[in-house]
Amino acid sequence: MAQLFFKYGAMNSGKSIEILKVAHNYEEQDKPVMIFTSGIDDRDEVGYVSSRIGFRRKATPIFTDTNIYELVEQTNPKPYCLLIDEVQFLSKEHVLQLAKIVDALDIPVMGFGLKNDFRNELFEGSKYMLLYADKIEEMKTICWFCKRKATMNLRVTEDGKPVYEGEQIQIGGNDAYYPVCRKCHANPAI
Repeated sequence: MAQLFFKYGAMNSGKSIEILKVAHNYEEQDKPVMIFTSGIDDRDEVGYVSSRIGFRRKATPIFTDTNIYELVEQTNPKPYCLLIDEVQFLSKEHVLQLAKIVDALDIPVMGFGLKNDFRNELFEGSKYMLLYADKIEEMKTICWFCKRKATMNLRVTEDGKPVYEGEQIQIGGNDAYYPVCRKCHANPAI
């Protein structure tokens, strides 16, 4: 029976490389997958899943008006699994489409993304993944400044100063965000 999975973690916890690994494992057995990513993320071109260790792969970008369910329903042959990167940027409607893919098409869906933003607020996509997912798993990494587990994302300016206010979405990598523990989020050792 197919399930909806939400695998979340702070920045640098290996979410994108996990997508690429899972896709490889399915495809090595001649089981096709569909890979999606948010159309907002343009760090390495729109429509690519890219890991910090250098691997990347083309993916279908999801925009506000994308109907993921219709795309999957019209695909022949049906994929064995759907893999979604940057799931935090999806809307409630997109998450409901993912749940419908699981329930109506019996295809497992694995969504990977951040749970919370730099202000420690939930993203819309993450909120609804937490509500609708059958299985929720934390992907762990360590704090940028100490040895504790990172559970938050610290946004920084170009000169390394912490930022605690502003627009929720600002696309960036190590140039703009650090994975941090709760203690270092409040008092980073910058």
